[in-house]
Amino acid sequence: MKDIFGPIFEAMLQGKMSAHLGYESNNHEYKATQNRRNGYNNKTLKTTYVEIPINTPRDRDGTFEPMEIPKRTKDVSGIEDKVLSMYAKGMSQRDIASTIEDIYGFNISAETVSEITDQVIEKVEEWQNRPLKKFYAFLFVDCMYVSIKKEYETKEYAVYTILGYDANGMKDILG
Repeated sequence: MKDIFGPIFEAMLQGKMSAHLGYESNNHEYKATQNRRNGYNNKTLKTTYVEIPINTPRDRDGTFEPMEIPKRTKDVSGIEDKVLSMYAKGMSQRDIASTIEDIYGFNISAETVSEITDQVIEKVEEWQNRPLKKFYAFLFVDCMYVSIKKEYETKEYAVYTILGYDANGMKDILG
């Protein structure tokens, strides 16, 4: 879970920082603001499943205060379930914005959602396409059924989790 959610939280924060500053990271064009990125703070988040070390972006003016993971907040239990459900359901930008409003109580624009989801989806796809080891001593397959709304109807879909143990006893979520 660390390998999945750490990069997702960091990508979400990077997207929020880009929306906050009004320009992408490593953009060398003229910027309308004097505020700039200013490194990172290390933070360990507690989730329902695991503790996740992340790097939280900072800005020079100290005005970047992400609502998703507020300053001085470390317990984000339950967020990972919501992130997974939004991704798994293939939600539109409006649906994600509505869900974030329900969860956190603030409005965000479709452009901000687009920036965040673009970076999050990129990290998830990178994780999905990572190279796997050639051999696993044990494989465990588990399944749960979830309701997913697709094309104006709700259906039950099987979601499989595959856990592999390598020859050294190290665990890895394979898919």
